[in-house]
Amino acid sequence: MAGSKNAEGGAGLDPMHQFEVHPIIELPSIVGIDTSFTNSSLWMVIAVGLIGSFMLAASSRSALVPGRLQVMGEMAYKFIADMIHENIGTEGMRYFPFIFSLFMFILFCNMLGMLPYSFTVTSHLIVTFALAATVFMLVTLVGFARHGIGFLKLFVPSGIPVVLMPLLVLIELISYLTRPVSLSVRLFGNMMAGHTMLKIFGGFVVGLSSAGLAPLAIAPFVLMVAFTGLELLIAGLQAYVFTILTCIYLNEAIHMDH
Repeated sequence: MAGSKNAEGGAGLDPMHQFEVHPIIELPSIVGIDTSFTNSSLWMVIAVGLIGSFMLAASSRSALVPGRLQVMGEMAYKFIADMIHENIGTEGMRYFPFIFSLFMFILFCNMLGMLPYSFTVTSHLIVTFALAATVFMLVTLVGFARHGIGFLKLFVPSGIPVVLMPLLVLIELISYLTRPVSLSVRLFGNMMAGHTMLKIFGGFVVGLSSAGLAPLAIAPFVLMVAFTGLELLIAGLQAYVFTILTCIYLNEAIHMDH
């Protein structure tokens, strides 16, 4: 029993323990892929449910003098609409549902991860890569749908010597293909690093307090509070960065700006 308690205590202070995925409902594997419903799945469902509830509540009663929820919903709508107009133009509004859903999902997942005993979905590379790969496929499909084979001109910089063209085309192609990696790693890295730092400082506070050195725990506690505020800012900023890069990539595919 003592060994079990020590193990549980160590897990509680382990900064990486918070990122472990645990099955909640065991389901049979399909072609070798584990399909169990996990804590990660649960928090994604919670995020989607909260987004749907928020938007339904914000739009259910359109009043001349809007309430708080309506104001927040309209602000979210206007924020994404302005982002699309500024980075893509009027044509980009046809992709508004996708871009808005992407922003809200990342934002809510990031913010939910700040709650005690929650799970940060976006701290897992497989989740952020799936989002980035979806953006990549959409941009590529839009590019070929609008320009056909002419979309390949995106990889041919204009006004360069013919002798340098093979090298530059290769560089442009590699840059294009690595977009899902850079997009996903940026979000995953920021969320994982921030939560790890919070857990470390939290561990210092608990450890020093348990050892009867409460006065020494004041400094890490203050830093933990400061990092919590910073992490809230980063949670919103990373959702914004992911979304605006999606708009930039779509603009490139639609207008072939180079």
